[in-house]
Amino acid sequence: MTRPPTAAQRRVIDAADPVTGRLLGTESQLTALVKRGLAFRHPRPPHDHFLTPEGHRVRQGITQVPEPDGSEEAPASTGVFTARVGGEEAAADAGPARLREVRSAWQGLQELRRMTNPGGAVDRPCGWERTHLVRAAALALEAAGHGPAGREGPGYRVRETPQPEAVAVHEPDGEALRACAATLEGAGWQVSEHREPRGGTRYLLASPRRT
Repeated sequence: MTRPPTAAQRRVIDAADPVTGRLLGTESQLTALVKRGLAFRHPRPPHDHFLTPEGHRVRQGITQVPEPDGSEEAPASTGVFTARVGGEEAAADAGPARLREVRSAWQGLQELRRMTNPGGAVDRPCGWERTHLVRAAALALEAAGHGPAGREGPGYRVRETPQPEAVAVHEPDGEALRACAATLEGAGWQVSEHREPRGGTRYLLASPRRT
């Protein structure tokens, strides 16, 4: 389920710096926005708060706001933007509106990298991506034009793994799997190809590159 930000939270979002997404507000307002995935706290002093890609989209009036539930894979039917990880019923919907949403989210993510990575580097993942591995990898794939899998059929699927900083990417088509690897490498991820113990199906392990 979704609900809009409070009036006070909306004022904080609307007043964000239009370029950097830097936020000003009370500690409680900023903490609430962080919990809802609309803002993040910069790890280095002075620990300013900035809009996440979702926060930028809310500021632009594109999406509704998700309730915080700790889930990495939000349902695609709620009207909330989330990168498609594969397996959603609506994954086949790749119309112009969806393409605009994905493009906007990817641009917001690039701005996060520029603002938070040392030296403003945009060639490797930022802190937000390292705490949202599945969504970050899926966004990189979807923004590059790869098709997510539906409930059935071909397409990529991004999933968590037992490893602390790695996701698994599954794609039944070998050529498409290699294309996914190239996209993630270009987006600043370290990628290696593996085979499942049972059946020998190929899949990718991807981790955010640090340097």
